[in-house]
Amino acid sequence: MITKSTLSLTVDDVAASSAFFTTHFGYTEQMAADGFASLGHEDAFDLVLLRRGIEVLPEGFRDQHAAGLIVAFTVTDLAAEHDRLRAAGVEITMPLREEPWGERLFQVTDPNGVIVQLVEWVKL
Repeated sequence: MITKSTLSLTVDDVAASSAFFTTHFGYTEQMAADGFASLGHEDAFDLVLLRRGIEVLPEGFRDQHAAGLIVAFTVTDLAAEHDRLRAAGVEITMPLREEPWGERLFQVTDPNGVIVQLVEWVKL
């Protein structure tokens, strides 16, 4: 039985990503050590941040970093989230838009290049 979901991201600067997710998305740091941080969230998946090159990763994966993925959060008031993040100085890296299938979204990017997408679904 699955009790919680966790996404593990390999990044160059663990502290920078940890600060970004705790400051802007309501995560709390549960544990941290050199090259590692575990972030918890009451309403979303947990995050584990690992420094690229850390020995806990399998040898063939140590030099990879988070790429080609989007961390997506569904929200209830997309416009308010957009305004909140802009007011906090977070750069909007993909402007607010609506897709033909009813998805409204915008994107920001964390200091390590992790794309964070905020989504709100509208009825067609």
